[in-house]
Amino acid sequence: MTPKLELGLFDWIDRGNFDVADLYEQRIQLVEIADQAGFYGYHLAEHHGTSLGAAPSPSVFFSALAQRTSQIRFSAMAFLLPLYHPVRLAEEICMLDHLSNGRVEVGVSRGVSPYEIKGYGVDPDSTQEVFDESLEVIVKCMTDDSLSYNGKHFQFDDLEVSVKPKQKPNPPFWYPTFSEKGTKYAANHGFNFITLGPPELTAQLSALYQQTFEESKTSMQLKKQPKIGTMRQIFIADTDQEAMRIAEPAYNTWYRSITELWHKNNDTSFDDFFSWESCLNNETILVGSVDSVKSKILDLVEKTGINYFAGSFAWGSLPFEKSQESLCRFIKEISPSLSA
Repeated sequence: MTPKLELGLFDWIDRGNFDVADLYEQRIQLVEIADQAGFYGYHLAEHHGTSLGAAPSPSVFFSALAQRTSQIRFSAMAFLLPLYHPVRLAEEICMLDHLSNGRVEVGVSRGVSPYEIKGYGVDPDSTQEVFDESLEVIVKCMTDDSLSYNGKHFQFDDLEVSVKPKQKPNPPFWYPTFSEKGTKYAANHGFNFITLGPPELTAQLSALYQQTFEESKTSMQLKKQPKIGTMRQIFIADTDQEAMRIAEPAYNTWYRSITELWHKNNDTSFDDFFSWESCLNNETILVGSVDSVKSKILDLVEKTGINYFAGSFAWGSLPFEKSQESLCRFIKEISPSLSA
């Protein structure tokens, strides 16, 4: 029996060939559709120095989104903690939590791309220890009356943090990863978890998360099991052939964006991982008719045991109208089967 899923949207807001102001408005309109359809969450990737990152400050975008939606929750996926002062970020998150009436969630990461980190003058070799300290400081800012902390990178003595989150003790956290180490980290901390990659890897990491979580002390403290999810890029058309014809050139634009900084540094590490043929074969991009896409998602859910599925419907050079139509088809003709 297919487990009941909660649904979300995943987004990069990659620039493609669009006017940036139009791009922001169109993305908000897509999230409004998902909001009205009852989606749980909207997750926005943070990127810098690349066409992939037309929204390098997720908080700014979320402040607009909070005013145009009423129930969908939203999170950066993820805030790159080594690029922030943790107190400033904690203050922004708390503001957003009130602006949205308690709908903000907090994805955290130390960053995958060393080239983006270097662009801010941060040593990639220091990101793990900066991440660990930053996260500790952020949680303390949200939960303690005042902040005292003595770490290698951050020191505070009875610092007053005037704005606390609406959600108590703090908004939910997310941790995106496709490694075993990262999966164990997420499970041991009770963070919501999202991954990418082929069904076999998703199944492996989903099982590892569930096992680690059940064995951790954190599981005793949480009222419900965290979300265990995966992300897929999706495009739906009348037929498989039409979907492929429209999606491939749009995907190639996205591919150039996501590999842009790597290629500028003569690094081809992720070329095969994100190539069109590889992603089709590994079913990390789902392109086709309603029946084709539905079948692959149902199979994915059955094989992996996930309880959360995030679809990305706008990427590369896909025209807004095509993304909108694809999302609406998903909502009307596929999502009822997933939440049954």
